[in-house]
Amino acid sequence: MVNARSVMKTVSKGNFIAKYGIYMAFAILFIVLSITSDSFLTSTNMINILRQVSIIGIVSIGMSFVIITGGIDLSVGSIMALSAVVAASFAQADSGYSIIIPILAGITVGLACGIVNGVLVAKWKVAPFIATLGMMTAARGLAMVYTDGRPVIGLSNSFNNIGSGHIIGLPIPIIVFNFIAIVGIFLLRFTVFGRHVFATGGNEQSARLSGINVTSVKIGVYAIAGLLAGIGGMILSSRIMSGSPVLGQGYELDAIAAVVIGGTSLFGGVGSIVGTLMGVLIIGVMNNGLDLLNVSSYYQQILKGAIIVIAVLLDRKNNH
Repeated sequence: MVNARSVMKTVSKGNFIAKYGIYMAFAILFIVLSITSDSFLTSTNMINILRQVSIIGIVSIGMSFVIITGGIDLSVGSIMALSAVVAASFAQADSGYSIIIPILAGITVGLACGIVNGVLVAKWKVAPFIATLGMMTAARGLAMVYTDGRPVIGLSNSFNNIGSGHIIGLPIPIIVFNFIAIVGIFLLRFTVFGRHVFATGGNEQSARLSGINVTSVKIGVYAIAGLLAGIGGMILSSRIMSGSPVLGQGYELDAIAAVVIGGTSLFGGVGSIVGTLMGVLIIGVMNNGLDLLNVSSYYQQILKGAIIVIAVLLDRKNNH
């Protein structure tokens, strides 16, 4: 009886940590930085953190859908660059196009790249790692060819306003990020498609036998990832006021890190957008706080890598 109770307590404790550990980690990090830096807990810095994490947050939401199905997308950073340079080419001040044209162009490019990834993975049975690695290289190369390796400059004020403008006192990137987060939560938790995403990641064979069109689900999640990468690329290019073919480098790793830290399993079938948002905030708050404390970016990379490894080890433990 004693042994049974001990096992039950251990299991209960493990479930509690797995469920609420991410929130506890964020609270501890927030409190420590609030104590150690006078500049951290200010309204200006809080807005700055949200602005900084908005783009990677948008990309991470798309990555969440992919990883929950048991896949991975290494191409989002390159898709950001390709979408950004195409959108920027239509957003130049002397182009004569209205703001809607570069927005549609960037979204279309991101969506198309995502669909190609999905078709390679779902229909042609190419391993997600290989398919998206190929897209990562190809999209970056296309961005270089499209711009001849040079940034697209001279963008219109209306396009630049996407990344630097405000609505009712809030930066536009934060508003877009919050809107996409709400849509992502609704899509994953309250729709048939969301249930099919979890079922596909949990057991693909069982999902097929139960009548789920796994091929469509996989194409759908990669399309979402590509679409959101395109939006993220456009916002980033408008913030820096140029469309650069080297834009977005490393964003795929930050997105994967945020999703894994947020509790989404690399084995598929487990995860949430809310968890991903917490992962994004932890990375953003950590980077901001360490910058305020004048900690070298080299040490920040080491710390981020350690956190990712710990998160993956915990995920592996929970799934074995």
